[in-house]
Parts: sequence; structure tokens; C-alpha cells
Amino acid sequence: MPDSPAVLPTLIGVYGGGRMGAGIAHTFLAAGCRVVVVEGDDQSALAARERVVSSLGKAAERGALSGTADEAAARLTTTTDTNDLAQVELVIEAVPEDAALKLAVFQRVEQVVPDAVLATNTSSLSIDAIAAGLTAPERFIGLHFFNPVPASDLVEVVVGEHTAYPLVEQARGWVAALGKTAITVKDSPGFASSRLGVAIALEAMRMVQEGVASAEDIDTAMTLGYRHPVGPLKTTDIVGLDVRLAIAEHLARELGPRFEPPQLLRDKVAAGELGRKSGRGFYDW
Repeated sequence: MPDSPAVLPTLIGVYGGGRMGAGIAHTFLAAGCRVVVVEGDDQSALAARERVVSSLGKAAERGALSGTADEAAARLTTTTDTNDLAQVELVIEAVPEDAALKLAVFQRVEQVVPDAVLATNTSSLSIDAIAAGLTAPERFIGLHFFNPVPASDLVEVVVGEHTAYPLVEQARGWVAALGKTAITVKDSPGFASSRLGVAIALEAMRMVQEGVASAEDIDTAMTLGYRHPVGPLKTTDIVGLDVRLAIAEHLARELGPRFEPPQLLRDKVAAGELGRKSGRGFYDW
């Protein structure tokens, strides 16, 4: 049975305004919420605002936004002061995939909002490892959104050992209220999506490395043969080769050598071929 949409928090915080954080902010703004995005410095905060406003504008042009982009953007605040989160009901962290960095963010946020729900957008790091450093791990959960967030239909609700059960149901309701579908996954390396997605992508990279087929033909095999909307190598370019490498290394440490990154991936990252964001990866952008 599908989840019944819950009432979304009136005010949410997003810590980190990069591509994922901006996408999360866009999604909640489009649903009528007020959003506070926290960044590390003034330049990054300004860039985050521009990222969100641009995304809202494009959505409005496509007819994918209820109301105008200006109306949604008026509900957005960008700041460098964590204290501006004091009134929020939910904080979603979207900083880079570094466990120590994420824990430091949540410890800072806990001092400002002792009663808010805390959620991490991590795609592979352990929920329980982060929760171990928090004072209230029962109100901590994973909300793994997918890129691009406004267009993606899926959110992984990742449940830690100490996550309160009512929070799981509440989070699933929030996801439904955003017009997305939730899957519930217990805390484990790579959860469901990253573990499967990275496994397929790494094998595709090995095939390119071994000269089995071109990146384009391997992707075509998956899009036409298996109805994947985007092939694993183009998806890797969109996600970022450096991001995929970091996740693969983490999974290799946790789950064994079947997730060992191919040398081709390491070489491309070392050469600065990071995918779409650098202009070249397995494809030229």
C-alpha cells in the first residue's frame, strides 16, 4: 500500500548548497515549504542561491512548478550562520561524502536545533557510524535523494539501529508529500541503490578497460536491452567519476574486492576526467 502523504514541515534546513543540496531545496520550495540553506562562506551561499533560483526558473519554463519561480524563491534563505536554523523542524545535510565532515555538521546543528529531525543525504556512508557521535540518534535518519533531485522519483529512507520507528513512517510520508516514492533500507554499505548501481558501473568500466566494447555501446546495451533510462557509464559521468571512485573504495573496504575500482577509473580521476562537471569522463560533454 502506498504511503499517505504527511504534512511537510513548514520550515526546513539544508546544510550544503551544492548540486544535491540545491536540488533538495528546490524540491521542498516547490512543495510550498520555506527553506534555509547553510553554506560555509558568503561566496558559496551566493552560488547556492543562484543554483536554486536557476533551477526553479527552468522548472517554471517547463510547466513543472506550481506558481511562479519568484514566489518559490521568496521562501528561500541562504546563510553562513548555523544559528539561522534555530526554528526549523527538519535539517537535511548535503555536504561531501566525508564521515568526519558530516558528523561535525550534525554536532554543530544539534546545538542549535535540539528537537529537530536530522537527516543525511549520504549515498553510502554508515548511518550508525554518524549517529554514534550524536546526542539523540533516535531522531537521525537517512534521506538519500537522487540526482537531479527535482526530476527523480526515488528517495531511500535509511534506517539506523537507533532510529525511532515513528520517524521512519513520518519520513516516508514526507517523501510521498513531495510526490516521490520511498524505499526503506536498513543501514548497510551502499544501501540498496548505490550498491547495485556501483556494481553495474564498475563491471561496465572493466569491459571498456578490456576492450570488450565502447562506452557508448555498453550503455546502449543497457538502455535498449534492459530498459535503463541512462546507461551506467553516462550515469557515472553525471554523478562524477570522483564520487563513484570514493563510493567504490568505501564498498571495497566494507564488502570486499568485488567492489575494487578498475584502474581505468583511477586513471581518469587522476587525469581530472571527472565527467560532466569537468567536461570529459567516459564521454565528452
